[in-house]
Amino acid sequence: MLRLGRPNLEPTLKQLRALVAAADAGQFTRAAERLNISQSAVSLLINQLEENLSLRLFDRHTRLLRLTEAGVEVLAVARRTLADIDSLVESAQDLNSLRRGRVSVAAGTLQAALLLPRLIHSFRQSHEQVDVSLHDVPERSVIDMVKSGAVDIGLGTVPSDDSEIIGSPLMTEAYLAVLRPEHPLAQRKQLRWQDLAGETLIRPQLGNPIRDRFETELARAGLSLPLHRAFQDVALPLTIIGMVDAGLGVAIMTATVIPLAESMGLRTLLPSDPHITRDISLIIRSDRSLSPAARQFKDFLHRSMQEKARKQSKHAAASNC
Repeated sequence: MLRLGRPNLEPTLKQLRALVAAADAGQFTRAAERLNISQSAVSLLINQLEENLSLRLFDRHTRLLRLTEAGVEVLAVARRTLADIDSLVESAQDLNSLRRGRVSVAAGTLQAALLLPRLIHSFRQSHEQVDVSLHDVPERSVIDMVKSGAVDIGLGTVPSDDSEIIGSPLMTEAYLAVLRPEHPLAQRKQLRWQDLAGETLIRPQLGNPIRDRFETELARAGLSLPLHRAFQDVALPLTIIGMVDAGLGVAIMTATVIPLAESMGLRTLLPSDPHITRDISLIIRSDRSLSPAARQFKDFLHRSMQEKARKQSKHAAASNC
């Protein structure tokens, strides 16, 4: 017997689907066939829904069902609810299967120009419906963009004492000197950092993580490079390269710049004593889960760089034979 009053329980999706199927079919038997369940199960679901809502939704006849006035109103809401749920499930399936999605990445100028474009192109060949937006920014801005949620992923140097972010190492690159081919040091087979003392050095501005890392490692080795009176602190790597090309000094940069430097006819030398490197990591917020598309892109970058490192290692081994 139907109990009137306040609703007892919230309707379930099974109950709403039974309501729609019964209303469309006009019979419990046909509704059961559509839902692939028994007639008694459909009848039970409708009875439960009526009891939960404290409303009679159907007038039962011998073989036919007829919606009551309340049933007509509830049916309209049930259709909208099920359509929204089905749309939600379809969207989730699309996102998980990468039929669509968005990824935003921030990186320093060199990585954004010389590393990521080819990787993004390769990723898009397998995931055409995923949009990848690339932000080329000063490297010290990468961490701030990740923290603020402006981007999903950052590429750069991870601070050692920042609990808001997590970094997973992607690659290691060496610090090197960039100079014109006619520079007296350019013909040396071996170069030490001390050999740059007295040179006019061009390097990233104070506060840049690349410069901070270099100076920390140099100090750890007990070395310093006295500043020439005409030394330059520059914000953009392309400006640094342009100044070297113009003969204004020797630049201290990282290995990502090699293709650009060589394309301009400049020399790159890897100083020793010590050999200084830095890790480039994929950076995400520690309190934020990545979307399926962003997670897939992050994993793709890891696999691609690991494969590149393996090929370089094999090439180096073959060259030494």
